[in-house]
Amino acid sequence: IGIKLLPTTVLHHRHTGELMISLLLVQDLIAIVVILALTGGFLEAPDMSKVIRIVIGLPFLIGGAWLFVKFVLLKLLERFDAFHEYIFLAAIGWCLALAEMSETMGLSLEIGAFVAGITIATSPVALYIVNHLKPLRDFFLILFFFSIGAGFHMELLSQVVLAAIVLAVTILIVKPVVFKFLLRTVSETHSLGWETGFRLGQISEFSLLIAFLATAEGMISQQTSHLIQATAIITFLVSTYIVVFNYPTPIATSARLRRD
Repeated sequence: IGIKLLPTTVLHHRHTGELMISLLLVQDLIAIVVILALTGGFLEAPDMSKVIRIVIGLPFLIGGAWLFVKFVLLKLLERFDAFHEYIFLAAIGWCLALAEMSETMGLSLEIGAFVAGITIATSPVALYIVNHLKPLRDFFLILFFFSIGAGFHMELLSQVVLAAIVLAVTILIVKPVVFKFLLRTVSETHSLGWETGFRLGQISEFSLLIAFLATAEGMISQQTSHLIQATAIITFLVSTYIVVFNYPTPIATSARLRRD
């Protein structure tokens, strides 16, 4: 959501965009480690066969993906760059194939898709692919949030709503303060620290995936999962309104702040 609310010029050509992408990548890497811990059984008595598969499989997956993109996929894209549909399908096919390979290796679909996205994002055609996949990305983003709402059991709302509000308010207050303080320690400006904190004020979308996996593994209850989901929904809504009314964004209500 934080990236979606950034103007394109800021995302690709300003320090704010670089900083936010870097922070989100670190956040995603932490989430990937948690997902590995959940799927590998590290939080319980670890299954050594799973541990060995992860220790061997993850470096193999990352290294193999990087080599394939560098020596095969990019050369194919360069050769057929006149056919836009080919690039479109090749990018989607690569992500789906690596996700399936990751699942086969005993990792997870999410880890495979993440690695596939990172390897393409570091390629020279990344910006071109992003622009052409934007409608599809937005479509699946809508489906993602629709699935959150569709899977939410309203009968549990009364049990978690108060705790969710308290957690959401705490997150929305603490995150900007923490970001402002940490960024000041690396000589960033006060205004940039506050803006980054408010733009990233919502909890990570990966938290929903982690909650789903933890529930499936029987590590947390359905009520706890719904508490995480409710907190996420509240922070998504409130942080979006804060950004739209105070910072440059493509959907700002003020003409002064509306940029794309």
